[in-house]
Amino acid sequence: MNRFTRKAAALVAGLGLLSGSLSAHAEGQIRIAEQFGIVYLLLNVAQEQKLIEKHAKAAGVDAKVEWVKLSGGSAVNDALLSGNIEIAGAGVGPLLTLWDRTKGKQNVKGVASLGNFPYYLVTNNPNVKSIADFTDKDRIALPAVGVSVQSRVLQFASAKLWGDKEFNRLDKISVAVPHPDAAAAIIKGGTEITGHFGNPPFQEQELAGNPNARIVLNSYQVLGGPSSATVLYATEKFRSENPKTYKAFVDALDEAAKFVTANPEKAADIYLKVSNAKLDRDLLLKIIKNPEVQFKTTPQNTYPLAEFMHRVGAIKNKPASVKDYFFDDAQNVSGN
Repeated sequence: MNRFTRKAAALVAGLGLLSGSLSAHAEGQIRIAEQFGIVYLLLNVAQEQKLIEKHAKAAGVDAKVEWVKLSGGSAVNDALLSGNIEIAGAGVGPLLTLWDRTKGKQNVKGVASLGNFPYYLVTNNPNVKSIADFTDKDRIALPAVGVSVQSRVLQFASAKLWGDKEFNRLDKISVAVPHPDAAAAIIKGGTEITGHFGNPPFQEQELAGNPNARIVLNSYQVLGGPSSATVLYATEKFRSENPKTYKAFVDALDEAAKFVTANPEKAADIYLKVSNAKLDRDLLLKIIKNPEVQFKTTPQNTYPLAEFMHRVGAIKNKPASVKDYFFDDAQNVSGN
């Protein structure tokens, strides 16, 4: 875990050396930060099929696309604010945090959703039947404590159980661990990590790989139905100063979403190739074809989390609707 953290920090720092020359760039330069999991499948397809370059070329722009792999909303948000990336990929929680912090300044807002995915809090502790059963001896792994969408959903569930004053009750036993490492700990057992609030495919690997693993919490249950957990966001400056590149990116996402929906098997092969994941293909296809999973760019059911975060003081500004924290683009008009 420490080795990965150092690597991520070194990557962000290394990119920082270039930020002076790249911060004021012409149309065509776009650096995109993604994390781990099938929730980033639309980006994997766009990368493999060079869809951003394709749509940019149609608009008369020679696009240079760079892909950056980070772990945790904190690292992604830092990279965006420092000018080391143009597009951030993370949970709704990190988006809302950054929207709130930059309101009236950089004005960070959502670009699009990466689809609807149920996120599971999985445990290998036989004594844990619900979040109320976790004790000080347990450790819950998630991407970023108090920032990631997993952490925010866990806080939301805690508030529903113990009241708003106790919303962060489980933060003290939560630890920031990249999904691959957390999944390995749950499957192997015998470590201090007895819970992992992850995403596909790691949660499914845990359930298949450890007979003691079970779902303690489903994000859909907390949020009241299918919801966009992972999203993409950017600064107002990038969107306004690079309209052709921005539109090429959005159009590429839309094409990727249609491709995945129509070609799940081809999409699975692309994921395995781009991510270099050691994942059973049948399990991967099962996740992609899960009726609870929807690959679309319109944000859905994000406002309950926004309202909760404001209610408990996690964000100062209260959005009136999704239109406050997502850009006014076609794919977001019917968002909620």
